[in-house]
Amino acid sequence: MENEFSKAMGFRHACKIFDESKKISDEEIKYILETGRTSPSSFGMEGWKFLVISNEELKAKLRPFCWDQVQVTSCSHLVIILAAIDNVKVESGEVKKRFSRRDMPQESLDFYMDIYAKHLEKTLSSDENIYHWTAKQSYIALGNMMTAAAYIGIDSCPIEGYDKEKVEEVLGLDTTKWQLSVVLPLGYRINEQSSQQRLPFDEVVEYIK
Repeated sequence: MENEFSKAMGFRHACKIFDESKKISDEEIKYILETGRTSPSSFGMEGWKFLVISNEELKAKLRPFCWDQVQVTSCSHLVIILAAIDNVKVESGEVKKRFSRRDMPQESLDFYMDIYAKHLEKTLSSDENIYHWTAKQSYIALGNMMTAAAYIGIDSCPIEGYDKEKVEEVLGLDTTKWQLSVVLPLGYRINEQSSQQRLPFDEVVEYIK
């Protein structure tokens, strides 16, 4: 069944070089970022942050630490997706704030806080474990943003090829609070998309009855 969503999925590809003369409008970039902001996350913690870079000098500083990939400087906007560290710790106070957004009696709030702390005891035991958890969550937002971009004819290319510590240093991140998860250049393709290569449906999907 083909519809506008499936067309967007067919349009999307890992764009290797962008047309530097074409820029994404403020309205369009906000639309893309909004799909990331409203994405689902475990326990509703929203353990992410999006840094949006259009400054050419800063993009040029980051490029050598992203395996010198041309997408970083040729894109219109470079979105740096960060994974939360401190915000998802019980002692930060942010977890309670997020649960408290829903009107509930104190006993219900205490119940959810207890479940959160017990269920994630191992996850919350170190910053490294927290990073692996929140970085995984950030990929939900990443996928939604790439699809939203494709829906309105904008290209993207998710990048994991980077020197994490160096990129964090250039950005001046306090890594006790935020760490680099993934880099997302956005813009308009300069070359035609190559044909999409995917495994056959029956190799990927198995129905269990």
